[in-house]
Amino acid sequence: MQGFGREVILGVGGGIAAYKSCDLLRRLRDLGFGVTVVPTPSSLNFVGSATWEALSGRKVTTEVFESVEEVRHVSLAKKSNFIIIAPATADLIARITAGRADDLLTNVILASSSPVLIVPAMHPEMWNDEATQANVKTLRSRGYHVMDPDTGALTSGDVGQGRFPETSRILEEFGVISQTRSDLLGKKVLITAGGTREAIDPVRFIGNQSSGKQGYAIARSAQQRGAEVTLISANAVLPDIDGIRTVHVESAQEMLESLQEEFPKTDVLVMAAAVADARPVQVADAKIKKTDYTSIELIENPDLLRTISALKTDQIIIGFAAETSEDISVASEKMTSKGADILYLNDVSGGDIFNSETTHGFILTQGREPIKVAQTTKDTLAHQLLDEALLQLG
Repeated sequence: MQGFGREVILGVGGGIAAYKSCDLLRRLRDLGFGVTVVPTPSSLNFVGSATWEALSGRKVTTEVFESVEEVRHVSLAKKSNFIIIAPATADLIARITAGRADDLLTNVILASSSPVLIVPAMHPEMWNDEATQANVKTLRSRGYHVMDPDTGALTSGDVGQGRFPETSRILEEFGVISQTRSDLLGKKVLITAGGTREAIDPVRFIGNQSSGKQGYAIARSAQQRGAEVTLISANAVLPDIDGIRTVHVESAQEMLESLQEEFPKTDVLVMAAAVADARPVQVADAKIKKTDYTSIELIENPDLLRTISALKTDQIIIGFAAETSEDISVASEKMTSKGADILYLNDVSGGDIFNSETTHGFILTQGREPIKVAQTTKDTLAHQLLDEALLQLG
């Protein structure tokens, strides 16, 4: 398995419950997982490829011999960390049990050594049939995780055990398998987000385009993984996150004061906020008239990352560098000089980062080669950065 342990193959069987996996896919992406959908050909009668591609942001195919140069089923198997089959029909369960490889999904399953979660959905008579029960018993004996379907009303109008489980139940089971919900349990994570503002007068300020979305994504991800999270938010127009203590600040000085108070109690610090480099020497008490503008005298703000890293004992510090080029040597020097353990370099020259749901750049760590981050969601990057922090925490 490759990557950061957050790649999921979502296999979709040919049953009416296929449409419910759309919500499962969305929720997996919200949790920061990259999801590749591999439907069976028959499942496309219920949910088409265009829908899966739109929801996953990735190409969908059912063909083993498409992209033969990469041996599609093998490459997918190598890149995946987990496989979820939802819904799994009686036929699909039987084919997996028999070791069949007659479509892309069953080929991927055979070629993969990743944990497999199977979510059955079928008519109660089919679920309770001796053949299906024998197949389920066999798969469980081989280490497959096979959920029991829910009991309730089915599309046919019948009532019984065979109903596709609720998404929350599937995610709970998946959380146990993936062990991603508790790897930060007992850890305290401190995050800065948004962009500071330095007042010129009661109306105007020096600011930047940071939306705070990346910092908030990291806060959510750390919370999902069991951490106690404190978020220092500077002017982000985003709602507070339930269960996360949020400290609202406006200026660089206010953020520094909050950091100095919170940092000694922290295991991981993530400096995702965009902090103004300078502030006006004087702040006018009244709005400055247009005719009175000639110049604004500025004074340098303290470098928050460097200042706080000087207080470090055994904390892991993640810094951010928003640059207009991907100059890794400059970013590496910044990481070292400012005392960060990890630094995310993102090129903002194209203007496609601020207020966006996606990002791209490089993750830099001390003593290792830079890790290229292709275009991905900010939730996915959040988990990648936390994974790196965990490696260094040991």
